[in-house]
Amino acid sequence: MEVRVVKSLKKIPAPEWNALAGDTNPFLSHEFLHALEHAGCVGAGTGWSPQYLVAYDGGLPVGALPMYRKEHSYGEYVFDWAWANAYVRAGQQYYPKLVVAVPFTPVTGARLLVGADGDTVRIKEALIENAIAQMQEADMSSLHWLFTTADDMRLLETKGFMRRVGCQFHWHNPGYRDFDDFLSTFASAKRKKIKRERRYVREAGVEIEVITGKSIAPEHCDALYGFYQATIHAHGAIPYLTREFFHTLARTMPESVVFVFARHGTEYVAGAINLRGSDTLYGRYWGSRGNYHSLHFETCYYTAIDYCIVQGLKRFEAGAQGEHKLARGFVPTETYSMHRLSHPQFSRAVADFLAHERNGIESYMDELNEHLPFKNEPRETTGKI
Repeated sequence: MEVRVVKSLKKIPAPEWNALAGDTNPFLSHEFLHALEHAGCVGAGTGWSPQYLVAYDGGLPVGALPMYRKEHSYGEYVFDWAWANAYVRAGQQYYPKLVVAVPFTPVTGARLLVGADGDTVRIKEALIENAIAQMQEADMSSLHWLFTTADDMRLLETKGFMRRVGCQFHWHNPGYRDFDDFLSTFASAKRKKIKRERRYVREAGVEIEVITGKSIAPEHCDALYGFYQATIHAHGAIPYLTREFFHTLARTMPESVVFVFARHGTEYVAGAINLRGSDTLYGRYWGSRGNYHSLHFETCYYTAIDYCIVQGLKRFEAGAQGEHKLARGFVPTETYSMHRLSHPQFSRAVADFLAHERNGIESYMDELNEHLPFKNEPRETTGKI
């Protein structure tokens, strides 16, 4: 088996990559990752330099992982700025580092991609060992695996990686008939609040549109990009994504893109972009103009939940953070990242920090679970990936 570094997905045919990535998670697809390259979101000048690892056996790709050389820690959603600052204070260099992740995407998924017929353990171990070798040969500070699955987490722990635990809020669908069936699981006061929030939007004369697939037109992409930019400016954030990225997604993977727009009269006043996997809807970005009561909840959560129920999707992940999601039927869910630092002393210090942090996250999730809005336990929930 030979493992090669590939610096652009242009060099890998889409069918070969997708045969390894599968069709469960849209963010791992050749189309999504290449759209980031094509639109200039990663690559020269961005601090995200693709260093994909591809394992070949008999000349055919049998495994891969999305890896990037990073010059900073932006766009990762697993925050290690304090570690970087500690390196600087000690006269050491933290950057560049290596990150195995989907850029700008706090979504759990496989990072060790292996085809259905491959020797899974052998291929995964070869990819991990090669990634470690890349870090060591380039004398980098660290190697990070972000938002990985529990299975890959356990394998990485055997290779000397340290586990970090986070918390997101996910909605689960045990087979609801409709939105009212979902609300029937809520305590009375919580149920009335959500109905009132949805009514506020209707009474404001706002209509909701869901646009997906071939119905997506260039003007929809422009409108959504405008809302994305509005949110970035409002919060003083960094605009990771370009206008071309939105257009490229709609052109190359329209069946996975789900736009939700709020229209008042003849104009869109808010919009959200979601991506659809085989059994999960993923909420990513939203924006608005004007001040409409509860429009954020309707555009980003309630309409998406409606969509999941109608489409028979099992889960809705509405993005990172957001304790306000708890009252709207999302349950606390652990996320995992894995970390390996080259410097032994720093590695020990980070290991101690992560142990304390995990205890804090566990207590935090226990407290959150005491405030779920349901009359009883929801029909199907999971706090573990």
